Amino acid sequence: MKAVCWEGKRTVRVEDVPDPRILNAQDAIVRVTSTAICGSDLHLYNGFVPSMAKGDILGHEFMGEVVEVGPGVRRLKVGDRVVVPFPIACGACWTCQQQMFSLCENTNPNAWMAEALWGHSTSGMFGYSHLTGGYAGGQAQYARVPFADVGPIKIDDGLPDEKVLFLSDILPTGYMGAEMCDIKPGQVVAVWGCGPVGQFAIASAYLLGAERVIAIDRFPYRLRMAREKAKAETINYEEVDSVRDVLWDMTAGRGPDACIDAVGLEAHGSPLMYAYDRTKQALMLESDRPLALREAIMACRNGGVVSVIGVYGGFIDKFPMGSLMNRSLTIRTGQTHVHRYLKPLLERIKNGEIDPSFVITHRLPLEEAPRGYEIFRKKEEDCEKVVLKAS
Repeated sequence: MKAVCWEGKRTVRVEDVPDPRILNAQDAIVRVTSTAICGSDLHLYNGFVPSMAKGDILGHEFMGEVVEVGPGVRRLKVGDRVVVPFPIACGACWTCQQQMFSLCENTNPNAWMAEALWGHSTSGMFGYSHLTGGYAGGQAQYARVPFADVGPIKIDDGLPDEKVLFLSDILPTGYMGAEMCDIKPGQVVAVWGCGPVGQFAIASAYLLGAERVIAIDRFPYRLRMAREKAKAETINYEEVDSVRDVLWDMTAGRGPDACIDAVGLEAHGSPLMYAYDRTKQALMLESDRPLALREAIMACRNGGVVSVIGVYGGFIDKFPMGSLMNRSLTIRTGQTHVHRYLKPLLERIKNGEIDPSFVITHRLPLEEAPRGYEIFRKKEEDCEKVVLKAS
């Protein structure tokens, strides 16, 4: 089969690789119909996530048709159309029973690697380095899906791929980011980052009762989408002296009730702090650039909530712990517990409350994945989201 393989920093190729096969009684094989390039994939592409190996198959946002099931699979059958969540969860361990599926205790065979870096392990994840299990991803013609009775959600034939594909990751991620804000009617939410996850965080904040959502970014086409599609007020941080001061002016000197960091470890910002973080990265004194996170903490109102859904991989510097503690801020974060949100968000899609396809700007065949990665990384052609058609 054809698959998108990581070959080194900023190098991916579509290669011929062996077809996946059933390895466990609870496995299923899915013929991938649609898959996508995620902002998190760019962290791998740009070399910020350790433990990648040449030839690793990328991709954690995918859906398709079940073509084979193991003898232990009861809920799925050949021919079912499914969306596959990016965390791999067993459904039986303590964390799965608490609905913290991205922390499953049984699906990361390389838990020792994650424990060395983070203290404890996450679940296994599709296509996201050996730190999270080394599982082959879904940017391929076929994918093996472990614990097939636990993860995939069946999709009616009447719903096109593009309306449901993002249930695999970014729609639940944006929704969980907003949910963690404990939004009350009439509140103001600020969102850093107008990439696809940020767009869904904006839309979700409105679904959960926010009165106003203010979005921060530097790319005009992303800010335009945030205004026109997600209905946010916007700030271009390159056109103002201080995002915090602008937010305070927009909220009568109080600051947003909640702030969402949908940027993560490759943030940009003020020239001075950006240069500082880039230098620290080059000297291997920190792994991540937390410019958006610092700004979100400093801008949030006293007693507010900072929700972090942008991916961080390791260690950061100049973290404003004094602001967090002295101003009674709450910080909430996590890899998304996708399984928890599949059914409720599918219902919202069916009811017409949200059509996630609004973020798609590029549709390419799987063979053009290397071009997709480059235009997404370079923000060329007003690229917001790339969907790859695998078959």
